[in-house]
Amino acid sequence: METTTPLIMETTTERNVATFTHLSTLSQYIIPFGNYIFPILIWTSYKDKSEFVNFNGKQTLNFQLSLLLYTLILALIAIPIFAFVLLKNLPINTVFNDEDLIVRNLNIDGNIGILSIGATAVLLFGLLKFVEFFLVIYASIKTSNGELYKYPITIPFIK
Repeated sequence: METTTPLIMETTTERNVATFTHLSTLSQYIIPFGNYIFPILIWTSYKDKSEFVNFNGKQTLNFQLSLLLYTLILALIAIPIFAFVLLKNLPINTVFNDEDLIVRNLNIDGNIGILSIGATAVLLFGLLKFVEFFLVIYASIKTSNGELYKYPITIPFIK
């Protein structure tokens, strides 16, 4: 799955900027949308100055955009499934008479198949986020060594 190319000639500064572009995506754990904002800022600042930084910036952004697309697809699968099952079991009297909702009578017997699909989507999302973290670290290491790294499962939005 991984694609690396041989070492190319670049300065230490270019390697550091490219590495920081990859690592800046981890800011998403502190700042919402930081995984898009910071790589875009770094990439646009240096893309005309270094082909190495330009390549790595594109790889970083394409990977993050691909993950966003995969996340949206998984959410479009999981959320309606769980909402459907919950609303199907919600007594209408509770809604209109402002009664307390008691979830004792939740019947999932006929919904095991569809709930399995929803649970699988949620597990795939968790796996995607786990793999993302380690791929970002791996790409950073490869980049700091001066190698061109291409993330797997990436759609090339920016060419």
